[in-house]
Amino acid sequence: MYFPYPSWLNPGDNAWQLTAATLVGLMSVIGIAALYGGLVKKKWAVNTLLMTFGGFAAVLVVWIFWAYDMGFGVPYHAGGGSGITSSILNGFLGHPGSITGPGQETHQAIIPNFVGAGPPFHFPTATLAYFQFVFAAITPLLFLGSVLGRMNFKAWIIFVPAWTTCAYTVNAMLVWGGGYWAQKGALDYSGGYVIHLAAGISGFVAAWVVGPRITRDRNSFPPTNLLLVAVGAGMLWMGWNGFNGGDPYYAGTDAAAAVMNTNICTATALLTWVACDTFISPTKKPTFLGSINGMIVGLVAITPAAGFVNGNAAAIMGVIASFLVFLAWTYLPKIRPFSKVDDALGVVYTHGMAGLLGGIMTGFLADPYMVEYTSGKVNALSAWSGANGVAGLMYGNSDRVLIQFLTALTIIVWDAVVTFVLLMIIKHVLRINLRFTDAELDVGDAAVHDEEVEPPQLASRSGIMETLAPEGGI
Repeated sequence: MYFPYPSWLNPGDNAWQLTAATLVGLMSVIGIAALYGGLVKKKWAVNTLLMTFGGFAAVLVVWIFWAYDMGFGVPYHAGGGSGITSSILNGFLGHPGSITGPGQETHQAIIPNFVGAGPPFHFPTATLAYFQFVFAAITPLLFLGSVLGRMNFKAWIIFVPAWTTCAYTVNAMLVWGGGYWAQKGALDYSGGYVIHLAAGISGFVAAWVVGPRITRDRNSFPPTNLLLVAVGAGMLWMGWNGFNGGDPYYAGTDAAAAVMNTNICTATALLTWVACDTFISPTKKPTFLGSINGMIVGLVAITPAAGFVNGNAAAIMGVIASFLVFLAWTYLPKIRPFSKVDDALGVVYTHGMAGLLGGIMTGFLADPYMVEYTSGKVNALSAWSGANGVAGLMYGNSDRVLIQFLTALTIIVWDAVVTFVLLMIIKHVLRINLRFTDAELDVGDAAVHDEEVEPPQLASRSGIMETLAPEGGI
């Protein structure tokens, strides 16, 4: 008699991980595409869609052939081979390698640096690798929002796989692959640091290096379609259930808590931003785009904390993060360096700053009663109990906030340097312009892709006119 499942595979866990991964993938090729495509000026909608789909595909190729093993595979050690020993490379990088063979795809998944630190995975490597791929893929798509409306597609399609290889894999190994900061106890439940802080910093540096949009676009960048923005934003909100709900790697109680906390924080953050728009913004009017900014801030802020904090803390995190990011969004663009960098959709605020705030607040609010894997009686006051409950400063762990801060600082410095160096190589070594010419920027999609999101004759019949509107954000 033959059975479809090996003894180590749990069909429920495997099905949930694949479902969660698909939800995250949909956040990219539907959510980001629709959200950013709706937020940009109409003449840049096609460019935005192509950069989204092209970037997603480019990450998948490098991920399966070498990058996954750099972030989650066997780490380096001082002797030059592989193994888990103490060295600088062991803490920062794994051996590059392909995972496309039948042995890699169908055998039981492991993260070598975490063997023995938790229960074994109950699904194959293909499931784990694809789940981690969609996280890797969405990261450059998020910071695409910083360089929309001027970055050369040729430079983008080279930069994305290079950045994934040199920056993202190090972030992943440091925090998720059992690397240096993971060994110190850093907490990043689902990517507040690895994804969102990285996206905010890299996007900001890229926007500075590539240069600004043309003056006319900076002064007036009306959204193409707010209904499309709503579709994309809604896909992100619901897709985030897979983003945070999939990261315990088991369809257990902590996954449910992470999903609930995600939605609690998002709701309070959205309402906080709307209240700020209504009562303290210069116009004192609630806006739909403001509510979307608040929604994103809530989703990002809870991401490093989703399964580590309780629901009360999640609500508090949404209010604090949204209020502080609103203040930053309102006042920092008036001072250097923010006044000199054209971050088109404000990614440094809604992702970079929100991710940083969420990670630091996790250091304060991590609740040891919120256990991830139950292996016995829970010692609720322990920083690392037998049931993998983790404690923040509010529960007696005085080191947690410092570790969170130093982990963030490492990612900020590394990603900023790597982003700058890669763009310089593309520009000066490969001799590819990072920015479209001013003539191309003036026309948009028709000049750079020979396509338009809406044929001119259709636009003429429908009487569509671009009007001055507040610049969107994400």
